[in-house]
Parts: sequence; structure tokens; C-alpha cells
Amino acid sequence: MSFELPQHPAPELPERWCIFDGSRLWLRHKTLPESAPAGCALTGQRFLGIHEQHNLFMADLVGAPPTGGEWLALRPALLALPATQVQAVARAAQLRQFFSSHRFCGHCATPLQTNSDQLGKHCPSCGQIYYPRISPAMMVLVHRGRELLLARSPHFSPGVYSALAGFVEPGETLEECVHRETWEEVGVRVKNLRYAFSQSWPFPHSLMLAFIAEYDDGDIRPQEGEIEDAGWFDIDALPALPTAISIASHLIAHGRELIRNR
Repeated sequence: MSFELPQHPAPELPERWCIFDGSRLWLRHKTLPESAPAGCALTGQRFLGIHEQHNLFMADLVGAPPTGGEWLALRPALLALPATQVQAVARAAQLRQFFSSHRFCGHCATPLQTNSDQLGKHCPSCGQIYYPRISPAMMVLVHRGRELLLARSPHFSPGVYSALAGFVEPGETLEECVHRETWEEVGVRVKNLRYAFSQSWPFPHSLMLAFIAEYDDGDIRPQEGEIEDAGWFDIDALPALPTAISIASHLIAHGRELIRNR
């Protein structure tokens, strides 16, 4: 569900909290708590918008942790949460990173001030304005008949394969990025690109944009240091795939369905 972004909470709606302690997030019963923990000191409390008809807040724990619930690192927390709450945590984690990393002006080193009407920051000395960073990255699923082109990076879990992905370079369009990354990573050229969908991914501030493309030509040639292995896999004989919450998992499922329905 998309966000509503008013400047102030809606008093008639319940709350939902993203409470962090370092790199960990606090969950209760595998979900975001609907109230701040009683008796715990918090700092950096901010209203982030309305999501799933809840006023969403974030804060950082100061001192002793609350009783009950559990603390999970961000990635395991995203796996544990209901799928509809992943977007809320992605927003909180990315804004938390922005506020933490933008305390001083990069131009003149003056302490930054928070804008009164939006989530950006400004420098009272030189006038520079800063907004939360978003890093666009493409992902592409290449198909050839009933086969999908999947690859694995050296940092993947053992046996897991995924679609190809890479960050967009300055001055580059998304389409150009798809063609470049596919050629660089596996030595394959593609055609007939089609946009599928996108996902906000807070590691640390990626916006993943997924495409499907048809194989054009070239033999697989894994990029040294980037791609450990790559190959063509029949849609009914796929290897281990990324976790269900990832855009890669959704893209591969979408691609299989398209091929089956042709």
C-alpha cells in the first residue's frame, strides 16, 4: 500500500512504530509495534506518514531495551514482517540513514537544519539543500524460449541464483543500464525490454526497477570478480532462488508465468 504524506499525524488513526537500536529493529509478534515501549527513552522521534491507515513513526532507543518482543537485524526483520509492512520499514530505515549521515553541510561544514515543511535539510550559512538519497538500480530477467538466464554473485548464499542487476551510472538511462550490465556481467545482448515493477530496498537506499528482456545473441561469459556462475535454466527446473520478499523473487515468478501463458 502506498504512503500518504501529510505534515502531521491523523489523530483518529492508530500508530505504528519503527524503533531501532543500532542496526536492529524491534518487533512484537513478528510485526511492528502499535505503540512506543512504555518506560523506555527514545530519541529522534519522527512522523513518517500514513501507511495502511496507521500513523507511522520512527525512533532510536536510548538506554535499556523494552521487555518482550525481539530485536532483529534489518534484513532478518524484513523477512519476519508481514509483506505489507516491508515498505514502511524501508522508508524508516532510509530516512534514518539520511538524518544520521547529513548532520553537517558538505559545502561549508555548517550544522544542517531540518526543513519545516518536508524531510530534507538545508544549510543556514550557504543555502545548500539536501534531500534523502535514492540510488536507482536495474534488474533484468532474460528469457530464451522456456529458459531463464540466471546468475550468482560470490556473496550469494550457497546455491542461490538470481536475475542480473546493477546500479545506473550518471548520465545513463535505465534502458542503457540494462543493456550495459547484461553485456558486462554475462556477455549477452538483449532486445525487447519491458518494464515490470519496482521496489524500495533499504540497503542502504536503493530503488530497484525490474525489467524482462528477450535474448538476442552472445554466449555466456561470466564477469570475473562479479559473477561466479551463470546459465540457462528451464522454468520447471530452476535452482534455489532469492528470498520471497525480494524483487528478484517476484520478477522470476512473473517471468515464469508470462512464458507459461504464451
